[in-house]
Amino acid sequence: MAPIRVLLTNDDGPPSRDSPFILGLFVYLCTRGSALNPVVLPSSQKSWIGKAYHIKEKIYGRYYYPLILHSDARSEVSDASRPLKEGELGEWILLDATPATCANIAIHNIFPGEIDLVISGPNFGRNTSSAFVLSSGTVGAAMSSSLSLIRSIALSYGVFTRHFPTDYVQPSHELSLKIIGKLWNQWGKDPSGLRNGEVDLYNVNIPLVPEILREGGMEVAWTRIWRNSYTSLFQPQDSETSTMPAGPDARVVAKNSSSSQEQNQVVSAPDLAFKFSPQMSPLVDPPISSLPYGTDAWAVHHAKASVTPLRTSFAEPGSDSMVLVGESFDNSPSVGEAGRAFKL
Repeated sequence: MAPIRVLLTNDDGPPSRDSPFILGLFVYLCTRGSALNPVVLPSSQKSWIGKAYHIKEKIYGRYYYPLILHSDARSEVSDASRPLKEGELGEWILLDATPATCANIAIHNIFPGEIDLVISGPNFGRNTSSAFVLSSGTVGAAMSSSLSLIRSIALSYGVFTRHFPTDYVQPSHELSLKIIGKLWNQWGKDPSGLRNGEVDLYNVNIPLVPEILREGGMEVAWTRIWRNSYTSLFQPQDSETSTMPAGPDARVVAKNSSSSQEQNQVVSAPDLAFKFSPQMSPLVDPPISSLPYGTDAWAVHHAKASVTPLRTSFAEPGSDSMVLVGESFDNSPSVGEAGRAFKL
């Protein structure tokens, strides 16, 4: 069987303090022997942008050469492709564009006919609940790919503190690839194309919590999206006010970090001006009792990884979207129900 040809993209941009996971997942994919691991990313963070495209702007790109993990040197960016230098892991592409735009250009213009699967992420922060999923650039890139009939998975690592233990990350990569492998096999039931099946894409959330180190691994659950809501996302702009960082865990980031570029950016406001300043507490820290059983938020807040089947339409797949190869509804009355264990 030929190796899967995987495209990586995200909404956090190239490796940085605000994009800490993309390089590690790339390295882990390479060690698993994938035939092709192209990476096409936004050149800067594009959180909370959903499935938006650039339609009037001319989109420019550059080549990016990531260095080995924990290198003190600075990765180089070039206007032209060049041979790799010692210590460089590959040639990535950065586009001045949204995540959905990056995915579409990668599939149709840069690597036409070469991509089997798109992994969007790992996002720095959870993408659970309708408030976050419908706003997420990570999910938006996966939706963009699935609309081009490319199997797609949105992957997010849920952080609950800004400074999470680094030993949580590698087990998260390992669990991600186990889940993705199962989902890829699941899609194998429908080799004729996505539109003949129930599922267009999957949204996977892995919380970075101590349970990721548990012997036997973190529990994984099939889930539905928690249908929550939000209030105002914007506040009137004062004459001199710092902008807020974006993303599902922005409140955690803002509380734990005072030196980010976004927080230190001071702007002058006219009379009619507003800044992105969502009320995050009800979204990030909802009462546990308010989370419906079997939802993505319920799973993450109970230290479980979450796998949510989705369609690129205003509809959810049926219950048989939560049945893996070899399972049947005759095995158990719970088969196909949200909250049931995803069997690795």
